[in-house]
Amino acid sequence: REERVKMTRLRATIARRLKDAQNTAAMLTTYNEVDMSGIMSLRNEYKDAFEKKHGVKLGFMSFFVKACTHALKEVPEVNAEIDGQDVVYKNYVHMGVAVGTPSGLVVPVVRDADQMGFAAIEKKIAELGLRARDGKLSMAEMQGGSFTISNGGVYGSLMSSPILNPPQSGILGMHKIQDRPVVVNGQIVIRPMMYLALSYDHRIVDGKGAVTFLVRVKEALEDPRRLLMDL
Repeated sequence: REERVKMTRLRATIARRLKDAQNTAAMLTTYNEVDMSGIMSLRNEYKDAFEKKHGVKLGFMSFFVKACTHALKEVPEVNAEIDGQDVVYKNYVHMGVAVGTPSGLVVPVVRDADQMGFAAIEKKIAELGLRARDGKLSMAEMQGGSFTISNGGVYGSLMSSPILNPPQSGILGMHKIQDRPVVVNGQIVIRPMMYLALSYDHRIVDGKGAVTFLVRVKEALEDPRRLLMDL
């Protein structure tokens, strides 16, 4: 038995843009893993006080946004795009945050995320996420992103290769946090681990730059004090 249903405008647009990304970019993915112990400890210690003061919950996404904005400053080609024969470097970070909705995946943009603190980031993500799920996002709110973060972990994904959101040159994939045995100081211990995936356009980002970016994100997440000290 079959049922033929016409694609919605959103689904048709998503399909076209994803195929364009595959046809245009020289897309590769590099992987790493991050020990989430530091962030989880910091979040558990301050989440109640944070919510009481700012009126919004302290999630993991703000840490990832901050870590990425720091790494993008060190590896600016990940925050750039190709326009004809030119490379356009962005001196700002407009962070796309992928949100799943009943109609499909949309990517609202947190503008000037590099100028925002944790509370402002969490508030903006919560606001955009609610508007996305209610189908109230404007086109302007989904345009102009310079880098994207996608969290497949909320659906249980352990590892994936996210697809670029053109004309951007990089996208970070977050995944499920899972307790795994790791070796720390010669001892086998259980730690909450997450696989990270960075898909990038190899036309503009070389392997060294991609790996450096992902390592900087890992370092910031494993020692979140670096974010507070702007390191």
